[in-house]
Amino acid sequence: MTAPMTFESLKQHVADGIVDTVLVCLVDMQGRLMGKRFHAANFVEHAYQETHCCNYLLATDIEMATPDGYASTSWESGYGDYVMKPDLESIRPVPWLEGTAMVLCDVLDHHTHKPVPHSPRAVLKRQIDRLAAAGIVAQTATELEFFLFEKSFEQIRKEGFQDLTPISGYNEDYHILQTTKEEHVMRPLRNHLFAAGVPVENSKGEAEAGQEELNIRYAPALDCADHHTIAKHATKEIAWQQGHAATFLPKWHHTRVGSSSHVHQSLWSTDGESLFYDKDADLGMSQTMQHYVAGLIKYAPDYTYFLAPYINSYKRFAKGTFAPTKTVWSVDNRTAGFRLCGADTKAVRIECRIGGSDLNPYLAIAALLAAGLKGLEDKLELPTPTRGDVYESADVTEIPRTLRAATNTLQASDMLRAAMGDEVIDHYTRAATWEQEEYDRVVTDYEIARGFEKA
Repeated sequence: MTAPMTFESLKQHVADGIVDTVLVCLVDMQGRLMGKRFHAANFVEHAYQETHCCNYLLATDIEMATPDGYASTSWESGYGDYVMKPDLESIRPVPWLEGTAMVLCDVLDHHTHKPVPHSPRAVLKRQIDRLAAAGIVAQTATELEFFLFEKSFEQIRKEGFQDLTPISGYNEDYHILQTTKEEHVMRPLRNHLFAAGVPVENSKGEAEAGQEELNIRYAPALDCADHHTIAKHATKEIAWQQGHAATFLPKWHHTRVGSSSHVHQSLWSTDGESLFYDKDADLGMSQTMQHYVAGLIKYAPDYTYFLAPYINSYKRFAKGTFAPTKTVWSVDNRTAGFRLCGADTKAVRIECRIGGSDLNPYLAIAALLAAGLKGLEDKLELPTPTRGDVYESADVTEIPRTLRAATNTLQASDMLRAAMGDEVIDHYTRAATWEQEEYDRVVTDYEIARGFEKA
């Protein structure tokens, strides 16, 4: 695999005329890349130290509106600047764009030059640092599921997002023939990401017409989130280059299955020993792993918002769709919120199946780490695994089924407030309430069709 560029190699590529543009990017609240395109010569001479952006970028919604109610910035405060500090360890080529490289930035306060607490990268780094203080390294992997459509983004938008037609006509789960027809998108996606230093393992057809899954190798938590964000961005750009649209909307139609983003997790010592595996324990699960998973389960309602941040996210949680509805664990059972994978092997790990394809990986992984770490600190006892069809299980905790419910559990979470800080939880609570307010004021096509004549 091609390693990301060093700053020195970037300077050489710029001098040789190979790279002329550098994308200087931060990750916004929605998990998207935002930033500037620098002339490469200017970047390697000056902007590699820092550049600036409007601080509304971390207090806006998916439509780039400027909601009120944020403590961090507002019209009253004048929407000042943040510092974008390039992480020079994150420089990489962008092979699907000619002459282009990319660098990710940490977001700093303009006056103090301290990290902005609610910046997604900062939220995750805080939890990584907490684990590091205990001599622990988190390894994570995310699965990216998405749909490809026949038409382009532009065509679909002009047609009012109606009559959406997936790129294939039938369920293509593991289907080689159908996915061959999509290789004009998926082959360059795999190869370009690999060349950009994103350790792609494979792609496959998923359990619906036009649905794909991209799998990226396990990595330290921050690297995993970076890989996820870059891969999601690349998927949209490369699909667009080929005249198609790709969507990470979790539930684009009520008769179709949804798209998830499962998160695999394990803990390791600083010298590379698995802290989850115990060859003498039942299922190979160490005491550390049991406490960690118990934390994930106990606090799942608290952090569901970070796995499902929009109104549409909750349409995915439906019986018989491989999307979970209960916060229980099981052994290699895809009907549960948490699935034990690799039982009795050194690869033993826990998969959280709650997250949708719209999650911000930095926030999602940070929340999972915080919950698991609380389980370790309190030595929580892991209940016995649930067996059979978990959808039919009674007397177990359900995943919050609406954004409003998840917002309430987020706002009231003492665990997350202690782990992330009141400022962060208040900030994202406001993001959640704004999403609900925006939805509540809109009259939908469903309401018109159902009640126009009959009401």
